[in-house]
Amino acid sequence: MTSRQSPLDFLDNKLGGGVEAAIAAEHRFRLRRHGHAALLRPPAPGTPAGWVDGVPVRRGNRMEVLVDGEAALRRMQEAIEGARSHVHIAGWHSSPDFLLRPEGPPLRDLLAQKAQSVPVRLLIWAGPPLPVFSPSRGHVAKDRIDFQRDSRIECELDKRERTMHCHHEKLVIVDDEIAFVGGIDLTHLGGNRLDGNRHPNDGRLGWHDCASVIQGPAVVDVARHFVDRWREVTGRDVADPRQSEPAGEVDLQILRTLPNSIYGFLPDGEFSILGAYLRALRAAERFIYLENQFLWSAEVVDILIDKLRNPPHPDFRLLLVLPLRPNNGKDTTRGQLGRLLGADSHNRLLATTLLGPTADSPGVYVHAKIGIIDDRWLTIGSANLNEHSLYNDTEMNVLTLDEKLARTTRLQLWSEHLDLPADQVDGDPSSVIDTVWRTQCDEQDPVSAAHQDPIHRVRRISGLSRRVDRLQGPLRGLLVDG
Repeated sequence: MTSRQSPLDFLDNKLGGGVEAAIAAEHRFRLRRHGHAALLRPPAPGTPAGWVDGVPVRRGNRMEVLVDGEAALRRMQEAIEGARSHVHIAGWHSSPDFLLRPEGPPLRDLLAQKAQSVPVRLLIWAGPPLPVFSPSRGHVAKDRIDFQRDSRIECELDKRERTMHCHHEKLVIVDDEIAFVGGIDLTHLGGNRLDGNRHPNDGRLGWHDCASVIQGPAVVDVARHFVDRWREVTGRDVADPRQSEPAGEVDLQILRTLPNSIYGFLPDGEFSILGAYLRALRAAERFIYLENQFLWSAEVVDILIDKLRNPPHPDFRLLLVLPLRPNNGKDTTRGQLGRLLGADSHNRLLATTLLGPTADSPGVYVHAKIGIIDDRWLTIGSANLNEHSLYNDTEMNVLTLDEKLARTTRLQLWSEHLDLPADQVDGDPSSVIDTVWRTQCDEQDPVSAAHQDPIHRVRRISGLSRRVDRLQGPLRGLLVDG
């Protein structure tokens, strides 16, 4: 126990570390038992962040990154309206009266209109078996009735989940030719999913999110995932997806979390999102940039701590964009941030959040799930950095090693968050973090403390001790993540 720790803090830390170790041991056992031990092996020293073994690399794709719901949802609606063969949607939750565009029809009407000419299939998580969190099974069952009433929409509910977990991927697939993979749910739950890059104050919680739209051979892997789930849930057959011709020059992998013992078509599951993150974070050389709703995973944080204590380069930096108040698991994220702060003796870490336009606005919730490493590794999808997404929920991410796309995406995000033209956030990423990100946070901190209207869109996540709620996070993981 250090002189700065109270006996309670010391006990909290020791017990928290012990529970984390037990959970990590269970994860290792589970991965080995189901044939995924290779994911745990660190790459050879000097190995750059790369592809995940065992997952096909699809060549010749077109990929575009759509930042925030206003842009992404508009493109989804346009693709659905143009469908010639079928529309397949899989998600955590979908609201029948959800608008993809302010002036557009509700989701139910949009899909019902299209279902008059092509099959429209909607696969939604059925909700938790006990009404412990939203959406409840009763809520989802009512939504299903609303989708199918007086329409040809096929809407099915998937109850095949690990206890206290869910189906969390967010997919829209049109004609097996175009697929949207990201973090944007077609639901009213949470906040303003239709929010734009400016995040104006309209009385609702602002929402920062991201999706990718892909065309080309990689779409077949997204489409196959949907078809396999649909067949097993419904018992009804659907035509096998066909692989598209090349549509661009981007190489892609479609990564998943598919828990073991859930589906007969893959009884040992798939944990390629976990494998991608572990390998890439270990291989990081100059900087790691993570936008995520949650930072719970002790395995991920252990790697980040090692990077902070043993930096691979003198200018190594770790930049985080997280919600100030996650809608659940706040104590879990705070505990892991406390661990990172405790390891950051050379000021290499900057943990930030996003602000609304006024002091009294509801703020901007970070719901995006993005990782960019060294401007040569980029992943976007539905997976949070917690045990739910990496081990226990169904998830899907897109991974590319396209350096141009990784860098362009980073500049697009930094330009929005810092409210500066892209050319003013260009340059060496570590230098921009130190000179622009830190400067804006330093200027914003006293403004936020005074509860005045923000002068910048970003602020440092502050008011956090070096050891905060270390035990609560592992206990949550022991109950629902093990």
